[in-house]
Amino acid sequence: MKRIFSLLFYLSTTYFLFAQTNEFELKVTFKPFKHQFIYLGYHYGKQKPIIDSVMLDDNSTGTFKRAKKLEKGIYLIGFPNRSGYFEVLLDKEQKFAVIADSANLLPTMKFIGSPDNTLFLQYQNYASAKGREIEDAKKQLAASKTKADSTKWTDAIIKSDKDIQQYRQDLITKNPNATISALLKAMKNPEVPPAAQHPGGKYDSTFAYRYYKDHYWDDTWFFDERLARTSFFEEKLDEYFATMIYPHPDSVIKEIDWMLAYATANDEMQRFLLVKFINRYLNPQYMWEDKVYVHLYEKYFSQTEYPWLNEKGKKTISDRYYSMAANIFGNTAADIQLPDSTGKTKSLFSITNPYTVVIFWDPTCGHCKETLPRIDSIYRAKWKSLNVKIYAVAKETDGTTKDWLSFIGEHQLKDWEHVYYSKEANDTRVKNNIPSYYQLYDVQVVPTLYLLDKDKSILAKKIPFDQIDKVLDYKIKGQ
Repeated sequence: MKRIFSLLFYLSTTYFLFAQTNEFELKVTFKPFKHQFIYLGYHYGKQKPIIDSVMLDDNSTGTFKRAKKLEKGIYLIGFPNRSGYFEVLLDKEQKFAVIADSANLLPTMKFIGSPDNTLFLQYQNYASAKGREIEDAKKQLAASKTKADSTKWTDAIIKSDKDIQQYRQDLITKNPNATISALLKAMKNPEVPPAAQHPGGKYDSTFAYRYYKDHYWDDTWFFDERLARTSFFEEKLDEYFATMIYPHPDSVIKEIDWMLAYATANDEMQRFLLVKFINRYLNPQYMWEDKVYVHLYEKYFSQTEYPWLNEKGKKTISDRYYSMAANIFGNTAADIQLPDSTGKTKSLFSITNPYTVVIFWDPTCGHCKETLPRIDSIYRAKWKSLNVKIYAVAKETDGTTKDWLSFIGEHQLKDWEHVYYSKEANDTRVKNNIPSYYQLYDVQVVPTLYLLDKDKSILAKKIPFDQIDKVLDYKIKGQ
């Protein structure tokens, strides 16, 4: 049983919906605690928000009440010291009681008036006992000194695991309409047929992958609101996108749209998935993921109002979109026209070299001062011979043009195209409703680097210069 009861919320999950029927009443007797608060929370992916608390009386009893039923899913009763919790199922039955003792929690627990939770408790006790068997067998296996002992304990682990799987299947078969059955079916991963059943009668990795992917979501319904309030569903989503989906924006977008097409039938599941995806791609882990975020905004957020999304959340999502949409990986970058050291305007698009490295930097930035000479070293040693041009945009913050020119001269940053982006020039663009260059290139930190081809298409963005070098190698070898 997990021993951490988190108080964290997603900022965008603070809006809590309640079903519009009847009431919720959960009477909890939790020994040996008296005159202490216990807490009611729920699983929400990786989060465990607390939604209520109640003081236990002289008999270690307290009652959680709401005028309307809570959303369905797996809820948590938190210990007074918040060091742990136990779980209860909420579905159609929302008026029941539970008796528990922290000294021997699961074996002594009892539910009154909730067959669903009685079945859930039976499963937890069985799985817990088998889990202890597996852990003991693993310890014995680690200490094994003979092949026979290793085989014995390996077989014991396999048998216990199979026993759990069989128990789950028997429970589902005997109780097809129970809440725990629906959740166990959604948890289950597909079993790839044995090699003899693959095309040609031998193992086929492509067939195995396709089969696993095609059956990954069997018995999982994206409009089932109970999934939002579980600990396993978000983990299953993460595994699917990490291992089953080709890392390309079109592939990811296709899967997201497929899931959300079903989830729109249920407000809670739509909210869960939208929050999950928009948070995931808000700060892309890979350059191509910017296209996924832009798609999410344009299709699901640009013209749709959601009651759970406050004004601050809307602004965060839209601001990120406008910073990202102008510099999508693979698209043409925006032109930059700024003055050089003589005051003459130098245009980025005037550069005709096959590759251009654009650098946004600040002459007063310590990391920039360390990084730019290193970039110059690789430029002199390699990039210059490859006809790469560097277009360096100095960002004015607390410094002056003197800081800029002194640094360039001191480090002999020759053959670069140096331009200066003053605060005044930036403010003028903003006042005239023209996006700043910082926005057009999504400059949140300095230095920020881009690699462009001869047509000024974005080949790489916002990555270290050594990775820029690797992309250059790949592109040149590809030619």
